[in-house]
Amino acid sequence: MKKNLKADLMLVIVTLGWGISYYLMDIALSDVDAFTLNAYRFLGAFFVAGLITFNKIKSVNRETLKYSIFVGVALFFVYTGATFGVKYTTLSNSGFLCALAVMFVPIFEFLFFRKKPERKIVFAVTVSLIGIMLLTLEDDFSINIANLKGDMLCIMCAVAYAIDLIITDRAVAKPEVNAYQLGVFQLGVTGTLMLIMAVIFEKPHLPETAEVWQSIIFLSIFCTGIAFIVQAVAQQYTTASHVGIIFTLEPVFAGIVAFFLAGEVLTVKAYIGAALMIGALFITEIDFSGIKKLKGSDK
Repeated sequence: MKKNLKADLMLVIVTLGWGISYYLMDIALSDVDAFTLNAYRFLGAFFVAGLITFNKIKSVNRETLKYSIFVGVALFFVYTGATFGVKYTTLSNSGFLCALAVMFVPIFEFLFFRKKPERKIVFAVTVSLIGIMLLTLEDDFSINIANLKGDMLCIMCAVAYAIDLIITDRAVAKPEVNAYQLGVFQLGVTGTLMLIMAVIFEKPHLPETAEVWQSIIFLSIFCTGIAFIVQAVAQQYTTASHVGIIFTLEPVFAGIVAFFLAGEVLTVKAYIGAALMIGALFITEIDFSGIKKLKGSDK
């Protein structure tokens, strides 16, 4: 139980980093294109992690590399969908649709592995979805149908991230897969794919200002390298559905960062949504079976 709580706290910190990343991405994209930015993020994180912990990754086995490729490809689609989705739809649409991974995880686990979710997970997912709607959609809860291209890309992001969480969950459960090595090598796979796309479709260049350099370095080391390695390690002690619920806090943290750094103020509806999402996280941490046993012993 202590390991589960520790893993969840680590994932909350990761989610905080991703909340900050929206602000930094906005700065970086003013100078470099999307594939180029993601190539810098993932390859930079891979090389830094590789240099610092070379002794821990040099003896990687085939099974770990295989799953690193699977997860890396999934992450490529996650970040392609998220980055370009924002370009072709509204921020409210993208925030809601990308966060739908929380819904797809238990659905895919049931469809492909016949894994029935716990009742508290179903309840927490429902509360999270309501919270996401309140936080990200317009006051009349409308989604702009005119931005279908961007919406579909954001849905692709959510589906790909659900697949990423499930693959990671399955991989780290295998004794022959090293979770830390998986976390490092997935970065290299994603970064390589992003670089190939950048060379084909963009004109990669080095950042031209110190502000953009600082944003990319922070994104690379903290929001990418440390974040995805921590996610892979932490998933050994929790479930994919649980992780999906924790990651719904990303738009909450993004809103907090936007408030303090960009001066954006949320509506009352959005604050209620954020509170519901935090409440959903606490629901997943409660051991209801333990409470029932305790009540039974009192009688």
